[in-house]
Amino acid sequence: MATPSGNPKGCRDDCKPEAWRHNRRPGGPRHFDIRLNNAAASRQTAPVRVSILTPSFRQGQWLRLCIASVADQGVPVEHIVQDAGSDDGTLDWLPSDSRVRAFIEKDDGMYDALNRGFDRATGDIIAWLNCDEQYLPGTLKTVVAFFESHPDVDMLFGDIIIVDAEGNYLCHRKVQPPSLPHTWTCHLSTLSCAMFFRRKLVAAPDGFRFDTSYRAGSDGEWMVRLLRAGVRMAALRQFTSVFARTGQNLSRQAQAQAEWLRLRRSAPLWMRALSPAFVVHHRFRRWLDGSYAQAPFSFTPYTRQSPYRRVMLDVPKPSHRCPKLVC
Repeated sequence: MATPSGNPKGCRDDCKPEAWRHNRRPGGPRHFDIRLNNAAASRQTAPVRVSILTPSFRQGQWLRLCIASVADQGVPVEHIVQDAGSDDGTLDWLPSDSRVRAFIEKDDGMYDALNRGFDRATGDIIAWLNCDEQYLPGTLKTVVAFFESHPDVDMLFGDIIIVDAEGNYLCHRKVQPPSLPHTWTCHLSTLSCAMFFRRKLVAAPDGFRFDTSYRAGSDGEWMVRLLRAGVRMAALRQFTSVFARTGQNLSRQAQAQAEWLRLRRSAPLWMRALSPAFVVHHRFRRWLDGSYAQAPFSFTPYTRQSPYRRVMLDVPKPSHRCPKLVC
């Protein structure tokens, strides 16, 4: 049973800054210049350490939860929301939400929106969080501390709790740094909601950008390029994020499966031939580091029933087996 935990940090539906205005170039995107109250403005003057990117389109009910989970992290954070022109009511409140930098402009899909966000991000550490995803309390503080103490690591992975549309626990996934053969020929074993990396990886002009010819699975192709380049990766080994299976997730669509096959066909023939061995090796690594074991625990997400206050949910019988989800 869910019980309230903590104080709401989010903005109510009718919450407005003291004044705000928007400017639009003829034929161009709308950029919102929000004048914050003194308290919010003082927070904005602190050095930005983390930039979070969120691509958005017609996901307003989930976006509220996502924004709330970033805003209460307790570290200086820049949250960039790239909205493609939602017509579901999102734009009634998003432009005036002082917790985010909102850019309302047409894009060529989610990965184009993320590439645009990379150009605008100013943080030392970057991550992206889709609308149906959240951070758990203290995640960004832990991530910043890890990067500060591990200057040789450029990409970090956390563990993920997977819930249904109502916020009920379904399963969890513990993550290892991915291997090139398994990622290229089997599947991407990481989730983007629990991935954090240094800005230099995506900084123009030579940064790793998404291939927008992939519409639903570009993060797999992106990860293959990172692995081939020898990017140093590490696992945090704690839960950082919540992923909601809403029934509309891109990764569950037929197009994502077709794009995975396209990526697999680009792998060397010898690698494809050995893919069953890479699966066995991947699962052995997971067994060896305890990824299949988990004691009972609790977690505190936002839910659609409680969008302004985290609720505590107990998990008496954790499971790494996710229904119809490769783990």
